[in-house]
Amino acid sequence: MGITVSDYLISRLASLGVEEFFGLPGDYNFNIIESVENNPKTNWVGCTNELNAGYAADGYARIKGYGALITTFGVGELSAINAIAGSMSEFVPVVKIVGVPDTKYIEQNALIHHNLNTPDYHAFIKAYSNVVETAAFLNENNAKEEIDRVLNVLINTKKPVYIAIPVDICDKIIDDTYNVEVQKSDENNLNEAVNSALELIENSQNPVILADVMVKRFCAKEQLYKFVKKTNYPVTTFLMSKDLISDYEFSNYIGTYVGKHANIKAYQTISNSDCPIFIGAVISDINTHGFDLKFNPNDFINIQGNYTVVKNKMYKNVLMKDILEILCEKITNKTSVQAGYDYYYSQVEPSKDKINTKYFYYKLQEFLREGDNLILETGLINLAGAKLRIKKNVSVNNQILWGSIGWATGAALGVDMADKNARTILVTGEGSHQLSAQEISTMMRNNLRPVIFVINNEGYTIERILSDDPMDKFNDIAKWNYSKLPYVFGENVYSISVSNDIELCEAFRTIEKEQENKMCYIEMHFDMFELPELAKKAIDGLKLSKL
Repeated sequence: MGITVSDYLISRLASLGVEEFFGLPGDYNFNIIESVENNPKTNWVGCTNELNAGYAADGYARIKGYGALITTFGVGELSAINAIAGSMSEFVPVVKIVGVPDTKYIEQNALIHHNLNTPDYHAFIKAYSNVVETAAFLNENNAKEEIDRVLNVLINTKKPVYIAIPVDICDKIIDDTYNVEVQKSDENNLNEAVNSALELIENSQNPVILADVMVKRFCAKEQLYKFVKKTNYPVTTFLMSKDLISDYEFSNYIGTYVGKHANIKAYQTISNSDCPIFIGAVISDINTHGFDLKFNPNDFINIQGNYTVVKNKMYKNVLMKDILEILCEKITNKTSVQAGYDYYYSQVEPSKDKINTKYFYYKLQEFLREGDNLILETGLINLAGAKLRIKKNVSVNNQILWGSIGWATGAALGVDMADKNARTILVTGEGSHQLSAQEISTMMRNNLRPVIFVINNEGYTIERILSDDPMDKFNDIAKWNYSKLPYVFGENVYSISVSNDIELCEAFRTIEKEQENKMCYIEMHFDMFELPELAKKAIDGLKLSKL
């Protein structure tokens, strides 16, 4: 049977679980948006700007598996490129769809709106080619083949992709049979990797597992959990995967790895291991706290989504799911470990002074319940989040590697749209929030009810502690009355400004009553240099990371 190009693309994405499409309309993408609106399985979510829409698609993909962003040519797509670069950096599979001018204008190289003064209809796909895994510019002859190719890359690499569709090509009729090409492990490489890893593991005395975010991206949590339970090796996680392992479910969990700055048990266990088994690890500066890893590379097993490295030898086309399944079956070397780690304790007492960091994160930890989706903004908040004790099935979403301030508010929109039956909880700083606060209006327009905590500490605190002069004026920002901001967008909100622990405690009690029916928005006044304990210890490492 036949189907239009734009209907085919939208239906294929719907089959992958993409129900919401984020973006802004423009005269070159109307046909694509109409395909979204005409498909009974999909919905259009109009955002306030393209950058925020990109953040929302990123957040959505982290929960649903895949996301999609639609913009118009030139002005729209360039506004979103930072968001897609973040998705590329962190392996978040988002499809960037752009509506471009009619083929006749492209062939004539005509100077029409949203183009450069010297027309170049391929300038922006060239820009995007640096921040996506693959890109396609559709025409009458390649539309079906290119859509299938690009979506196969999306599925197999878990990275963002780009598709440009001229206005007239949207309505061309193509075959509606989808050609799926799911990557499989190379059997020889898989067997060699397994044997090499087994030799190292079985001869080790102190194996340890460090699991990280690529386990989630490559949908291998089930295989990881079997491996962790079967071996009973001590297991830790990096910041990017704070939610991957919980001590509520795994007795061998020793907490988040934060280098030498805290959680010494995890640090010593990794440092003293003769067989670190890294599964889906992103070995970046902040994620590892200044590359603070002390082990022999020759004793290192590094299992990634589609390759494995054992004793410095790479085995390509080895899928994470497959090698974990086989290792789990064959490993006989088991250990026992006494779990336990440093998290926020109840002996923290409320104060009448400005809000204490320890008290807020203790209350947040207490507030979290199974199934919640927590979004932590870039910077100090993630360092504080390292000590949170996470209940079973709580999703913690952050952007440690790309680190684009403002990401979290836009991402919270996408997370909430992806999982409307769960609570969405956002913790952001006021400096970051100013970049994307408009998306509160999109949340309210769509009757979403997130719980939003805005930490107001009078400027860019993370930048202050990294600057030579913390009081440099470039780290100051405009002073907003944040608690009144939601009322600009609607009335169905509980919003309050709190200045001390006692007021914050009362706000938490009110949230419990109001959250079922209203957005809850809490502005919290912190002292300018009220830092998480871990941040105080890690300042030197953070300064090194900016060099």
